[in-house]
Amino acid sequence: MSDADKFLYVDRNLVNNPLAQADWASKKLVWVPSERHGFEAGSVKEERGDECVVELADSGKKVRVNKDDIQKMNPPKFSKVEDMAELTCLNEASVLHNLKERYYSGLIYTYSGLFCVVINPYKNLPIYSEEIVDMYKGKKRHEMPPHIYAITDTAYRSMMQDREDQSILCTGESGAGKTENTKKVIQYLAHVASSHKTKKDQSSSILSHGELEKQLLQANPILEAFGNAKTVKNDNSSRFGKFIRINFDVNGYIVGANIETYLLEKSRAIRQAKEERTFHIFYYMLTGAGDKLRNELLLENYNNYRFLSNGNVTIPGQQDKDLFTETLEAFRIMSIPEDEQIGMLKVVASVLQLGNMNFKKERHTDQASMPDNTAAQKVCHLMGMNVTDFTRAILSPRIKVGRDYVQKAQTQEQAEFAVEALAKATYERMFRWLVMRINKALDKTKRQGASFIGILDIAGFEIFELNSFEQLCINYTNEKLQQLFNHTMFILEQEEYQREGIEWSFIDFGLDLQPCIDLIEKPANPPGVLALLDEECWFPKATDKSFVEKVVMEQGSHPKFLKPKKLKDEADFCILHYAGKVDYKADEWLMKNMDPLNDNVATLLNQSTDKFVSDLWKDVDRIVGLDKVSGMSEMPGAFKTRKGMFRTVGQLYKEQLSKLMATLRNTNPNFVRCIIPNHEKKAGKLDPHLVLDQLRCNGVLEGIRICRQGFPNRIIFQEFRQRYEILTPNSIPKGFMDGKQACVLMIKSLELDPNLYRIGQSKVFFRAGVLAHLEEERDMKITDIIISFQAWCRGYVARKAFAKRQQQLTAMKVIQRNCAAYLKLRNWQWWRLFTKVKPLLQVSRQEEEMQAKDDELLKVKEKHLYAEQQLQEMEEKQHQLSAEKMALQEQLQAETELCAEAEEMRSRLSAKKQELEEILHDLEARVEEEEERANHLMSDKKKMQQNIIDLEQQLDEEEAARQKLQLEKVTIEAKMKKIEEDVIILDDQNNKLLKEKKLMEDRISEFTTNLTEEEEKSKSLQKLKTKHEAMITDLEDRLRREEKQRQELEKNRRKLEGDFTETHDQISELQAQIAELRAQLAKKEEELQAALARIEEEAAQKNLAQKKIRELEAQLSELQEDLELERQARTKAEKHRRDLGEELEALKSELDDTHDFTAAQQELRTKRETEVAQLKKTLDEEARTHEHQLIEIRQKHCQAFDELNEQLEQAKRNKVSMEKAKQAIESERNELSIELQSLMQNKGETEHRRKKAEAQVQELQIKHSESERQRIELAERLAKVQAELDNLSSVLTEVEGKSIKVAKDYSSVESQLQDAQELLQEETRQKLSQSTRLRQLEDEQTSLREQLEEEEEVRKNVEKQLQTALAQMTEMKKKLEQDSSCLESAEEGKKRLQRELEGSNQRMEDKCAAYDKLEKTKTRLQQELDDVLVDQDHLRQIVSNLEKKQKKFDQMLAEEKSISSRYAEERDRAEAEAREKDTRALALARELDALMDIKDELDRNNKMLRAEKEDLLSSKDDVGKNVHELEKSKRTMEQQLEEMKTQLEELEDELQATEDAKLRLEVNMQAMKAQYERDLTGRDEMSEEKKRALFKQVREMELELEDERKQRSAAVASRKKMELDLKELEAAIDMANKNRDEALKQLKKLQAQIKDMYRDLEDTRMSREEILAQSKETEKKLKGLEADTIQMQEELAAAERLKRQAQQERDELQEEINNSATKNAQAADERRRLEARIAQLEEELEEEQCNIELINDRMKKAMLQTDQMNVELTAERSTCQRVEGARSQMERQNKELKLKLQELEGTVKSKYKANMAALEAKIAQLEEQLDMETRERQAATKLVRRTEKKLKEVILQVDDERRNTEQYKDQSDKLNSRMKQLKRQLEEAEEEAQRANANRRKLQRELEDATESADAMNREVSSLKSKLRREVPFTIRSIIPRTRLESDEESEAKPETPETPKPE
Repeated sequence: MSDADKFLYVDRNLVNNPLAQADWASKKLVWVPSERHGFEAGSVKEERGDECVVELADSGKKVRVNKDDIQKMNPPKFSKVEDMAELTCLNEASVLHNLKERYYSGLIYTYSGLFCVVINPYKNLPIYSEEIVDMYKGKKRHEMPPHIYAITDTAYRSMMQDREDQSILCTGESGAGKTENTKKVIQYLAHVASSHKTKKDQSSSILSHGELEKQLLQANPILEAFGNAKTVKNDNSSRFGKFIRINFDVNGYIVGANIETYLLEKSRAIRQAKEERTFHIFYYMLTGAGDKLRNELLLENYNNYRFLSNGNVTIPGQQDKDLFTETLEAFRIMSIPEDEQIGMLKVVASVLQLGNMNFKKERHTDQASMPDNTAAQKVCHLMGMNVTDFTRAILSPRIKVGRDYVQKAQTQEQAEFAVEALAKATYERMFRWLVMRINKALDKTKRQGASFIGILDIAGFEIFELNSFEQLCINYTNEKLQQLFNHTMFILEQEEYQREGIEWSFIDFGLDLQPCIDLIEKPANPPGVLALLDEECWFPKATDKSFVEKVVMEQGSHPKFLKPKKLKDEADFCILHYAGKVDYKADEWLMKNMDPLNDNVATLLNQSTDKFVSDLWKDVDRIVGLDKVSGMSEMPGAFKTRKGMFRTVGQLYKEQLSKLMATLRNTNPNFVRCIIPNHEKKAGKLDPHLVLDQLRCNGVLEGIRICRQGFPNRIIFQEFRQRYEILTPNSIPKGFMDGKQACVLMIKSLELDPNLYRIGQSKVFFRAGVLAHLEEERDMKITDIIISFQAWCRGYVARKAFAKRQQQLTAMKVIQRNCAAYLKLRNWQWWRLFTKVKPLLQVSRQEEEMQAKDDELLKVKEKHLYAEQQLQEMEEKQHQLSAEKMALQEQLQAETELCAEAEEMRSRLSAKKQELEEILHDLEARVEEEEERANHLMSDKKKMQQNIIDLEQQLDEEEAARQKLQLEKVTIEAKMKKIEEDVIILDDQNNKLLKEKKLMEDRISEFTTNLTEEEEKSKSLQKLKTKHEAMITDLEDRLRREEKQRQELEKNRRKLEGDFTETHDQISELQAQIAELRAQLAKKEEELQAALARIEEEAAQKNLAQKKIRELEAQLSELQEDLELERQARTKAEKHRRDLGEELEALKSELDDTHDFTAAQQELRTKRETEVAQLKKTLDEEARTHEHQLIEIRQKHCQAFDELNEQLEQAKRNKVSMEKAKQAIESERNELSIELQSLMQNKGETEHRRKKAEAQVQELQIKHSESERQRIELAERLAKVQAELDNLSSVLTEVEGKSIKVAKDYSSVESQLQDAQELLQEETRQKLSQSTRLRQLEDEQTSLREQLEEEEEVRKNVEKQLQTALAQMTEMKKKLEQDSSCLESAEEGKKRLQRELEGSNQRMEDKCAAYDKLEKTKTRLQQELDDVLVDQDHLRQIVSNLEKKQKKFDQMLAEEKSISSRYAEERDRAEAEAREKDTRALALARELDALMDIKDELDRNNKMLRAEKEDLLSSKDDVGKNVHELEKSKRTMEQQLEEMKTQLEELEDELQATEDAKLRLEVNMQAMKAQYERDLTGRDEMSEEKKRALFKQVREMELELEDERKQRSAAVASRKKMELDLKELEAAIDMANKNRDEALKQLKKLQAQIKDMYRDLEDTRMSREEILAQSKETEKKLKGLEADTIQMQEELAAAERLKRQAQQERDELQEEINNSATKNAQAADERRRLEARIAQLEEELEEEQCNIELINDRMKKAMLQTDQMNVELTAERSTCQRVEGARSQMERQNKELKLKLQELEGTVKSKYKANMAALEAKIAQLEEQLDMETRERQAATKLVRRTEKKLKEVILQVDDERRNTEQYKDQSDKLNSRMKQLKRQLEEAEEEAQRANANRRKLQRELEDATESADAMNREVSSLKSKLRREVPFTIRSIIPRTRLESDEESEAKPETPETPKPE
C-alpha cells in the first residue's frame, strides 16, 4: 500500500477476523456509558430486572447498568465501515466507535447516509495530490473510499448528467476544517472542469487559458486576509459565512463564479478576546508594508493602536510579511488596480486610527471633548474629510427634532460608541465592496452558464453558556439547513422505496423543525422573535427588557419556547432547537438589529474627496441615524421617514437566508459535516463527548434517527442468498430459481415478522438490528457446522493413521520373515548356484525382444506422423475459429455498447418516468391530503359558522335588547329635551307675559282715571285682581324661601363633598406613603441582597480555602503513598539486583573452579558474560530510572509542600480576616441588640400612640357615621323640598295660566269699556255679562282648586310608585353587586388557579428529571423495539420490564407524596444508622487491630523468609531450585501483602467515613438538642412562636438530610474515584507482574550459568549489606517524612484551632490594610467606599427594622382604614341601591304617567297641557338628579374598588416582605447552626467522640419530649387558629410577623457563642 492508500482504504484482513467474530458472538458484547470514554465495550454477564451486570472489556470490572443505558454493538464485519447507514445497530455508541476507529487509523472521511463526516486530523495528509484527483475523477461514490473529492465528483457528474444545479453544504464548529474542505472542493473543480483543456472557446474568451481558474483559486486568499482571524480554537477561522457559486457551461467547463457572504463579525475590528487576533489584513499591512507605503498610510507600531487589543499576536508557522505579498499578488491576478488597493489599505489604516481617538468629559458638564485631535487629523487625511466638520459631527451632531434640526452635544460614552460604530461600518462596507469586486472579476467571460455548483461554508450550530443575537441568526440558519437535509434525505429514501416497489407512507421530517423556525421567523399570529425585534426597533422608548417581555407575552405558550426557571437566571429566554436547549441573553439586541450610525459623519464620508471612500458611502440614505436611536423625536412617525428605507439587520439577514434557501431548494444538496476532535489542536486525539455534541449539533444523529424510521439495512438478493442460505438449507428446491423468489422462500422459513422487512425489485430491506440477529444465527450455525466438520476430519485422520499403522505392522512381519529365510539360505550352495545362473537365462531371448522393439518403433512412428497431420489440421481450424471468435467478440462488444447505451437511455427514461410517476403520486397524495384537509377544514368551518351563527343570534338578541334599552333611553332623553325646551319656551312666555303685565298695569293706571266713574262696576274686578296679586306675592315669597333652603342644602352638600375630598386626599396620601414604603423596602431589599451577596462571597472564599486545604492534604497523602510505593519498588529492585549480583558472583566463582576449558565452553562463557553484562546494564538503567523517579517525586513533594505552606498561609490570612470580620459583626450585633432594646421601647410608645390613634379613628368613625346620617337626612329633606318646589312650580304654572286668562279677560274688558264708552246704553247688559263672567271665573277657580287637589293625590300616587321603583332598583343593585362579587370571586379563583398552575408548573419542572429519564427510556425502548421485533418473546419481556418501570414510577410518585410524613422515620433511621455506625466503627477498629497484628506477623514471616532466602542463596548445591522456590514464595507473600494493604486501606477509608458520618450526626444531634432546648425554654411563649420554631426545626432537619444525602453521594463519587484509582493501580501491578515474569524467564535462562558465577557472591554480599544500610537510611528518612507529615497535620489542626485568636490577627490585618491604603490610593478609595457602603447598609438595616415596625403600624392603620372604608362602602352601596331602586321605580312610574297623560290628553287635551309640561319638567329634573346621583355613586364605587385593590396589593406585598424576612432569618439561623457545627467539628471533635453516646441518649429522651410537646403545640395552634379565624380575621397578619421578629431576635440573642446571621 502507498502512503495515500493508508489514509483512504481500510485493511479488511484486520476487519474480517474470525476470532473477533467468535468473540463478539460468545460474549454478548454491548456498549456501556462512560464518563471518560463516552462509551466502553462490555459483555453482559447477568440480568437482574431493570439492571444488567456488565463486565467491562478493558478493565475486567463488573458494573451494574440500567438496561435503558445499554446500547447494542455491531458485529465485527461492520468495523470501520465506510457508510454508517449500513450499520445494523444504529446508535450513538456505534457511530462514535466507528468514527473513532477510522480516525485512529488515519481515515478522516466517513459517510453517514447523505452526510460525509470529516474529522480534522491536525496534520497534513498525502490525499489531496493530483494523482488522487485523477483517481476519483469519473468514479461512482461506492467504487472509491470516502473523500471530499468523491462528494464533489458526484455533484459534478449529476450536474452534467441530470442538468440539475448542485450544492455542497459544509458546516461545523470553528476549527473543524470547513474552509480547508471548501478549498479542496474548489481545487478539485478547477482541476476537473478547467477550460484550458480544450480550445473550443478560445476566440470568444476574453481571458487567456486557465486565468479564470487561477482567479477562482486566488479569491480565497483575499477573502481569508480580510475575513479570517486567529481565535482560541482556530488559527485561521472564517469570521463570516460564504456561498460560492461556480457557473459551468453546457460542456461542463467553468465560465464564472459568484460569492455571497453572510454575518461578518465586524465587532472583531475594534476588540478581540485574550490571545486572539483581529482580521489578518491588519497584521499583514503593519508587518509587510514598505517605508513608502507606511508613510502614505500613516502606519505606526502595533502597541500604538487601541483596536489591536493584544498587540502583535503571531501565528506559529505563518509569516505575515510573506502573506502580505501573496495578498497583493492575488489582487494583481484578480485585476484589481493599484489605486483601489491603496484605497482599501487606507480604509484599513483609518479603522486603526479611529481607535486612537480619545474623548474626555468636561469639568462641569457631561459633554465630551477631544483634547488631542491628531488621530482625527490622520483619519480625515486618509478618508478625505475636513477635520473641523468631522470633530463637530462626532462631538455635536445635528439631530432632527420634529421638523427642525438641533445640534446636540454628545457625552463621552456616546462619542466613543459613535466612533466604534463608524469603524465597524467602514470595515463592513469595505468588505462588501471587496466581495462585489471579486464577483466582478470572476464574471468577465461572455460564455453563458448552463448550470452551477454552490459551495456553502457557514458556521455550524453554536451553544454557549449565554448566546446573543449572532448565535440566534446562526442557529436559525442551521435549523433551516437541517430542515432541508431532513426533507431531501427522506425524499431520496422514499424514492428508493418507490423504485423498489415497497409500500410506504410519505413522512416529511422537515416538518419536525417547522415550529422552531416559526418561533423565530413567523411575521404574525403570533409574531416570531425576529418580527418582535423589528417591531421594537420602531419604538423610541423600547428597551431590551421590553422586547423580552413582549417575546414572553407573545410566545410564552409556544412548545419550543421556555422561560428561565429562576429569577436570578442570567438568560432571558430559551429556545428548544433540534440540537438542544439554547439560552439567549437579549443584551443590546435592539442596537445590533438597528446598527445605528452617526449620519452627520456618514454624509461627510459620502462627500469625501477620496473617490473610493465616497463610493463606499454612496447609500447614506439607508442608514439608521442618531435621531432614531436617541428617541428625541417625539413624533409617532419618526421611524417611518425616508419612505421605508430603514432596514434592520434581522430583516436583511432573513431576506438573504430566504434567497439562499430558495437557491438550495432548487439544487440537489450534498452535505459535508466537519468535526473538531479536540480543543488542544493535537493530532490523533479524540474527545468522545465533544464529538458526540458536534454530531448532535450537526444533525448526524438526527439523520440516524430519521434513518431508523425506515429500512436502513438493505442487501441485494444474490448476496442475501449467498450469505444466509445456510440458515434455511432445505427451503430452496434444486434447480434454477429467481433471486426474489428464493429470498421470499428463505424469509418465510426464517419466520421473520412482516414489519421487520420489505422485499423490493432487486433488494431486501430490513429494519435496524435485523441483520445483526441474522449474523448471530449464521455464526452459531457456522460454528456448529465447523465443529461437526472438525469431528469428521479428526475421525478420518485417526482412521487413516490406524490403517497406516496396520500396513506398517504387516510389512514389518513380511520383512522379518524374508530376513529369516535369507539368513537360512545364504550359506546353502545350491542357492549360490541359482543366484549365479539366473541372470544367464534371458540371453537367448534378446533377438526376439529386439525385433519386437523394432515393430513397436515403426508403429509409434506411424502414430506420430498421423498425430502431426491431425495437429496441423487442428491448428488451422483453431486459427479460423479464433478469427471468427475475434470478429464475433467485436460484434458482441459493439452490440453490448449499443445495448448499454440503450439500457442507460432506458434506465434514464425509466428513472425519469419513475420520478415523474412518483411526483405524480406525491402530487395525487398531496391533492388527496389537501382535499381531506379541505373537507376537514370545511367541516370545521361549518361548525365554526354554526357556532358563529349561534353566537351572532345571541349577540343579535343581546344587541336587540340593548338597542331597545338605547331606544328607550333615547326617547326618554328626547322627551326630556322636549320638556326642557317647553319649559324654556314657557319661561320666555312667562317673561313676556310679565312684561305685558307691566304694560297692562300702566294701561290700567291710565284707565283708572277713566274708570273712576265705573269704580262701582269694576269693584268686583279689582277685588279679584287684588286677590290674584296677593296670591302671586305669596307664591313669590314661598319661592324665595325655597330657593334659600335649596342654597343651604347646596352648601351642606358642598361641605360634605369637601369632607369626602379630604378623606379621598387622606387615602391618596396613605397610598403615596405605601408607595414610598414600597420603594424604601425595594431599596432595602437591594441593599440586603448586596450584603448577602458579599457575605456569600466571603463564605464561598472560605469554603474554597477549606476545599483547597483538603485537596492539598489529599494530594499530600497521595504523594506520600506514591513515595512509599516507589520506595518499595526501589527496595524490590535493589533486592532483585542484589540477588542477581550474588547469583552472578556465584556463577563466576563456579566458572573459575570448573576445569573444562574447551572452546565451546569458552564461547558459551563469553556469551553468558555478554548476557550478564547486558543484564547489569539493564539493572543499572532501572536503578537510574528509579533514582530519577525518586528525585522527581521528591521535587514534586517539595513543590506540593511549598504550595501547601503557601495555601496554609493564605488560609491563615483568610481566617484572620474572617475572624476580624466576625468580631466586627459581633460588635455590630451588640450595637444592634442595644438599638433593638431602644426600638422595643419606641415600639411600646408607638403602641400607646397607636391605641390613641385607634381611639381617635373610632371617634372619627362615629363622627363620620353621624355626618352620614345627617347627610342622609339632608338628602331626604332635599327630596321633600324638591317635591314641594315641584308642587309650587305646578301651582305657578296654573297661576300663570290663570293670569293669561285674566289678561285675555282684561282685553275683553277693555273692549267692553270702549264699547261702554261708545254705547252707554248697553251698560246694563254689560253688567249682567260681567257678573256672569265673574261667576264663570269663580267656577273656574273652584274647578282649578279641585284640579289641584286631584293633582296632589296623583302626585302622592306617583311618589308611592317612585318608592316601589326605588325598592326594585335597590333589589336590582343588590343583584348587580352579587354579580360583581361573583365576578370578583371568579377573578380571585382565576388568580388562584393561575397560582396553582404556576405551582404545578414548578412541580412539573421539579419532576422534569424523572420525565427526562422516562423520555430517555422511551426513546431507548423505541430503538429496542425497532431492533428486537425479530423475536416476540424478547418483546414481551421488554413490555413486562416497562410495566415494572411504570409501577416503580407510580411507587416513586406515591413515595414522593408520602415524603413529608416520613421525616420523623428518617430521623429515627439516622439515629439508628448512627448507632450502627458506632458499632461498625468499633468492629472495624477491632478488625483493623487484628489486621495490623496479622500484618506484623506477615512482616515477621517476611523477614524470616528473607533470612532463609539469604541462607539458601549462600548454599552451593541446588541454588537455582532454591531461588525459584524463593521467588515463588516471595511472589505469594507479595500478593498477600498487597491484598492485606488494599484491605487495610479500604477498612481505613470505611472507618474514616464512618467516623466522619458519626461526627456529623453527633454535631447534628447537638444542634438539634440546642434547638429543642431553646424550644423547651420558650414553651410558655405564644402559640405562633412555637409553631414557627417547630417548622424551623423541620426545615433544618430537611436541610441536614439533604446535606447527608449530598455527603453520601459525594462519598459514592469518591468511592468511584477510588475504584478507578484502584483499577489503575491494578493495571500498574499487572504491568509489574509482567515485567517480573519476564525477569523470571531471564532468570531461568541464567540458572544454567549460576554455577559458573559463585565466586562473585561475596562481593554481592558486601554490596547487599551496603544497600541494606542505604535502605535503612531511606526507611529512617521515610519515617522522618512521615513524622513531618504528622507534624503538618498537627499544624493544620493547630491552624484550625487558631480561629479562636482571630480577633487580634484581624486587627493587625486591618492595620496592614490601613498602611497599604496610603500606598494604593485607588484601593483605599475603593475600601473607603465599601466601608461607607457597609456602614450605610448597617444604617439601612436598622432603618429597615424600624421601617418594618412602622409598616406594621401603618398596616394596622391601613387595616382600620379598610374597615372604615368597608363600612363606608356598605353605606354607599345601600344608598346606591336605594337610588337605583328609586330610579327604576321612577322609570316605571314615568311610563305609567305617560300612559295616563296620553289618556288625559285624549280626554282633557286643552285643559291640562300646562300640568303635563310641569310634570315632564319635574320628571326631567328628577332624572337629572338621579343621573347625577348614580354617577356620583359609580365614581364612589370605583374609588372604593380601586382602594380595595390597592389595599389587597399592599397586604400581599406586606405578606411577601414578611415571608422574605422570615426566609432571610431562617437562612441566617441555618448558617449560624452550620457555623457552630463547623466550629464544634474543628475544636471539640475528640471530646465529643467520647461523649457521643450519652448525648445521643439524652437527645433521644429530649426528642421524645419535644415531639410530644410539638404535638401538643400543634393541637393548641390548630385550636388557636380556629379561634383566631372566628374572631380576628385581619389583625392576625400583623401579629404573626411581629411575634416572629421578636422570637427571631430572642433566638439570636440566646446562643452561647454570638454569631451574626449569614443569609444565603
